[in-house]
Amino acid sequence: MNIDAKIEADIAPLRERISDTQELYREVCVVLFFRHGITPTANKLYQYVRKGSMSAPAEALSKFWENLREKSRVRIEHPDLPDPLKSAAGDLVATLWGKAQGAAAETFSALRSDAKASVQEAEARLSKAETSKDAAHNHLREAVEELDTVKAKVRELEQSLAGEIATRIAAEAQLGSAKQAAAEHQQAMTDARRDFRSELEKLREALKITEERHEAAESRALLEIDRERTIATKLQKELDLGRIAATEGASRHRVEVRTLQDEIGNQKKTIGNLEGELRAISASRDQMVVELIGERTSVRELSTLLATVTKESEAWQQKAIDAHGELETLRTSRMRKTRKNVKQPELPKTAQKRSKGQSS
Repeated sequence: MNIDAKIEADIAPLRERISDTQELYREVCVVLFFRHGITPTANKLYQYVRKGSMSAPAEALSKFWENLREKSRVRIEHPDLPDPLKSAAGDLVATLWGKAQGAAAETFSALRSDAKASVQEAEARLSKAETSKDAAHNHLREAVEELDTVKAKVRELEQSLAGEIATRIAAEAQLGSAKQAAAEHQQAMTDARRDFRSELEKLREALKITEERHEAAESRALLEIDRERTIATKLQKELDLGRIAATEGASRHRVEVRTLQDEIGNQKKTIGNLEGELRAISASRDQMVVELIGERTSVRELSTLLATVTKESEAWQQKAIDAHGELETLRTSRMRKTRKNVKQPELPKTAQKRSKGQSS
């Protein structure tokens, strides 16, 4: 066992037995000086006791030395010596003891200065350690708070993850249903597109036939106009009296024919507009189909839209047929009016006979 352990073992019972700080420091001085031969200092006393302020061990040490000087005062008590010699001998011993105490006091003062410096350094280190300890406690508290926050976030993330997993499973189920519905929609759209193209081809054929009929009607009208012009020319050559009337009738007839041609041209433009509208309807329908696929609408809505477009196509086809009928009616009416307005002048009997002969 080393010296420090022995000193601690000797001081431990004193701590339990003595509660007064000054008395405890004085007893520790006795233990160090008389039992272990160590000159006590304030620093050493505080190192072993660690009670009270730094002034407590210094005060106890001062009283210890004072008591020791009092108890160690030399008294020469010898019956054979005269009193002056006794006194001189006592003074000599006292002088020696005083010088020893002075040297000890100087040493003690130096040691106390060193002790104060050590104490101040220790106090600075203690203050720094306490500051570090407080900072460490603060960091620890912040770390604990951050750990609690992280744990709460982890719990929230776990709950959110569970919800996301459930949502993903439901989304996958919905995606499967949506894919099946999309396949059905795609098949329905393919069938609808095929039907629509068939109807569109039929409508185009009908429009083509209507246009051909219009062209044939225009040709017939032109032939009739040429025939009327030929008849009028022959009549004008043979009939001087009917020249003015025939000329006026032919002029009116040409006006009517030009009007009819203009109307036929307008009808052609109308038919062209109808074809353009049909193409626009087709493009609009294709756009609607794309939007329906994108928005994943139901088959019922697609069927309703297809029926609407088909009805509109039928309506436009009916309009084309009605336009053709109106054109035929207009042409017939114009021809009738033209024939009524162009009145043949009364021919001489010879001309009538010649005309009958030609007609026969």
